[in-house]
Amino acid sequence: MGPPGARLALLLLLLLPTQGAESCGTTRCCFQDPPYPNADSGSPPASASGPRDLNCYRIFGAGYECSWEYEGPMAGVSHFLRCCLSPGRCCYFSAGSATKLQFSDQDGIPVLSDVTLWVESRTTNRTEKSPKLTLKLHYSSVQYDPPPGDIQVSGGAGQLYMKWETPAGQEGAEVQFRRRTPRSPWKLGDCGHRGDAGFESCFCPLEVNETQEFQLRRRRQLGPGAPGGPWSSWSSPVCVPSETPPQPKVLFLVEPLGRDGRRRVTRKGQLPQLQLPEGCRGPQSGARVTYRLHLHMLSCPCKAQATKTLSLRTTFNLSGAAYDLAVISENRFGPGPNQSWHIPAHTHTEPGALNFSAGANGTTMSWPGWAPGLTYCIEWQPQDQNASAATCALTAPKDQDPAGTATHLWSRVSGALEQKVCYRIAIFASAQPNKPNSWSSVLSTYHFGDNASVIGVPQHVLVKTLSPDSVSVDWTPSLLSTCPGVLKKYVVRWWDEDSNQVSELPVNPTETQVTLGGLRAGAAYSVQVRADTETLRGAWSQPRHFHAEIQPKLQEASDLAIILTSLGSFLSILLLGVLGYFGLNRALPHLCPPLPTPCASTAVEFPGSQGKQAWQWTSTADFLQEEEESLKEALVVTMPCEKDDKADLDAPSPPKAKTELPQDAPEPAPDTELPLEDRRQVQGHPEAGALGPSGQDRLEGSPVQASELSLLLGEQMQSPRHDGT
Repeated sequence: MGPPGARLALLLLLLLPTQGAESCGTTRCCFQDPPYPNADSGSPPASASGPRDLNCYRIFGAGYECSWEYEGPMAGVSHFLRCCLSPGRCCYFSAGSATKLQFSDQDGIPVLSDVTLWVESRTTNRTEKSPKLTLKLHYSSVQYDPPPGDIQVSGGAGQLYMKWETPAGQEGAEVQFRRRTPRSPWKLGDCGHRGDAGFESCFCPLEVNETQEFQLRRRRQLGPGAPGGPWSSWSSPVCVPSETPPQPKVLFLVEPLGRDGRRRVTRKGQLPQLQLPEGCRGPQSGARVTYRLHLHMLSCPCKAQATKTLSLRTTFNLSGAAYDLAVISENRFGPGPNQSWHIPAHTHTEPGALNFSAGANGTTMSWPGWAPGLTYCIEWQPQDQNASAATCALTAPKDQDPAGTATHLWSRVSGALEQKVCYRIAIFASAQPNKPNSWSSVLSTYHFGDNASVIGVPQHVLVKTLSPDSVSVDWTPSLLSTCPGVLKKYVVRWWDEDSNQVSELPVNPTETQVTLGGLRAGAAYSVQVRADTETLRGAWSQPRHFHAEIQPKLQEASDLAIILTSLGSFLSILLLGVLGYFGLNRALPHLCPPLPTPCASTAVEFPGSQGKQAWQWTSTADFLQEEEESLKEALVVTMPCEKDDKADLDAPSPPKAKTELPQDAPEPAPDTELPLEDRRQVQGHPEAGALGPSGQDRLEGSPVQASELSLLLGEQMQSPRHDGT
């Protein structure tokens, strides 16, 4: 075992490391020298960097805490909280890079007696100290807790209201807040003292278009003017979205109805991307804006549930019914304004898929059924009426027909589909009728109510003769044509009443006229028209009798009348033209009368012997020669008559026309021929002189124009007179 001294030395060696380990644990105050050169224990020199503002206090439920601030580079700095119980008996806590340290009364620090505390911050080769603080820890200030995490937030009219439950035993606290937006630093604000029945509250400004991050802290306030306790730590972030959520700019594209009776709806456009502060970027921050799709199925109003709110997805499927869609933006303040869209009902018709049969109990409707266990919704409404007039019925057949046919019976008491109008019928199916987005379209078609065979009979059948062996048959459209897809065809039937030979001709449902050829001229016929549906043969219209006969003589007489009428029109136009021509010639002198003969004027008297001569032509050759020469002259000269001369216009033309000369002039012999130069002096209009039947000269008034006479008078007035006038 060895000597006793050796055993005692070994025991001391084993105990020393144990005591050092206990005293220098991670939580207890270490009563050894710090792991750096000992710094001066006096007051620290004034420095712009280093630890400062040391504050130690008691906290609720967690013992004690000391906090401080540090000015200077944070890289490579280690902080040590030094505590001296008495001169020469000191220990330290290692805080690392933190500026806050918590400990309890079990960590080697007396809390009922005075202790001195300070902070030493160690860098690579330098140690800086804070001012020392001496106090009894148990009787020091108490630090309150920050507001709890379940803070109630509400807002409106530009103001935010926050409310929380007061921590137990921490009444009378003063509250501060700080806030920031994604593009701004922290801004400090004071809530003041607000408490009522175990709750505290704070009013803060609310941004309209930006998200804010809020944090709150509390401290103990003993009374007016009394120093407040240390501030608590900041609370967890309270993220507040903008007062008005941003609206998405989206639209919906609807694809055609598929074989499964559903339409794919695709959302186009991007949702708004929010800018969030740093503390509000988590998924549960409360600053997020949620966009949801509100779905309202308008068709089949008798279903269990018509509306449902879904998450806004990129694509989703709907039946062929009519829907209203609304994109709702929602934040922690509730739903905001929404955008709405309307999806009309699918209007494609499937003729023949729906069968009707009338019985003693009512009308039975059948259609191709789907899988067993489905609920069918049958909707019908008169054509071209508001959707609010739609009526529907729910049916869930328990036993499906072996042929896969689903049926529904309308009793006569219900009176469904008995109006004489066109109905639009749609059938939907769903395995979960409580979900409006689970329905699928089975079929959509039109049906004419009541007895379509009788109501659809064509009316007003008319026959027009085209030729001796053909006629045109016209009729007004059937009422069934107002129902899309109901009218399949028209059938025209005609027969010879003598031979009873019957013929039929199908006609397209869009036509209301047909030509019947190959008829026997002069024979009597009858014609009828009916309207057929896809599953029902219509009733015949009333027979229309006609004769395929045209009178040829009447036709020839008609052609002759046309020819005579055309010839009479031509002759009438020709006669009117001739009468108009002569009438215009007779009226022209009255419309444009000639100037009067200047018998009383002396302006045309010739000087000297020129006015005392008489002219005559001795032969026709001389007349023609003179007429040819007169055409070469531009001036026509007519001798004026004396004042006393009177022309007898009513008497027949005398064989010889005389020109009266002055009294003292000798009268020339009747057959005396004038010299050629004298004849040239009296050249004029060809009608000025002409040979009478006796060969004598005849002088008549020349039909000179007004312009020519004016020219003549002007020249005579300008020529010099021999008598000096």
